[in-house]
Amino acid sequence: MSVAEQDGSPLVRMRVYIGPDGPYSATEAANGRLKFQLRRHRAAQGSDVFIESAVDVGIANGKLHGVITRTATDGSVNERTRFTGKRIPPMPQSPPNLSKVRFGLPILLFNGKDLSGWRPHESDKINGWSAQDGTLVNTTPKTDFSATGDHANLRTEAEFEDFWFHVEFLIEENRNSGIYLSGMYEAQVVDRDSRMQGIQGPGAIFGRIAPSTNAGKPGGQWQTYDLTLVDRHVTVVLNGVKVINNQPIAGPTAGAIYTDPSAPGPIYLQGDHTAVKYKNIYLAPVVGAR
Repeated sequence: MSVAEQDGSPLVRMRVYIGPDGPYSATEAANGRLKFQLRRHRAAQGSDVFIESAVDVGIANGKLHGVITRTATDGSVNERTRFTGKRIPPMPQSPPNLSKVRFGLPILLFNGKDLSGWRPHESDKINGWSAQDGTLVNTTPKTDFSATGDHANLRTEAEFEDFWFHVEFLIEENRNSGIYLSGMYEAQVVDRDSRMQGIQGPGAIFGRIAPSTNAGKPGGQWQTYDLTLVDRHVTVVLNGVKVINNQPIAGPTAGAIYTDPSAPGPIYLQGDHTAVKYKNIYLAPVVGAR
């Protein structure tokens, strides 16, 4: 969540997991609190019932305290969810000098034999992940591009701070997945000709940074990501082409499970989207000066 002033009035950006982040105009600003409405959405696909979400939030003792009240247009839903938050550190004033960054020896994150070191993120969803012939495979019948599904996402048990990360992936035509760095920043996984392009396409940090070019390969071919995350700046090399060069990431992307950029987080793979395969998964942590 962030707040800026526009034409003398507060303008709020706030994302709740996979939803949009606005901007939203405050309906009321008084006594140190803001009230605003999130974008309404359908209760279910094809439904004529909409969910409306009202947010009431303020700061007390340096922490954010708020409540989201969700109601349905037919009266079937009336829920209140409380939330808290803290101020994140400011973005570094200049990008890191990557020529001075020292990385440790690469750590093998997937042994090719089983899911040691990994676990499903959701215990109540179907686990479609398995190790097959040296490949990490997500098997799911889902074929559409909707945001969530009934299969589980997968994360590393270990959590990491800054690092270089290497992975190879195979995604079929018109399918999609994603790789979250530190559980926060999604590197998009789609084929070259996907309907998702630009800031949502091959090589993008989803919804945050567009790649300089589409360096993807056609669906059904193995592709390679080399991703460097240092001081909240990301470098993306897709199939040997540098498409994002040491750019700052303003905040977590949609679907993030971690939101504190000053804390370590896991490597997190989308499994509630479509089928996908990964292999040769390595990570080298930063060990030296920046």
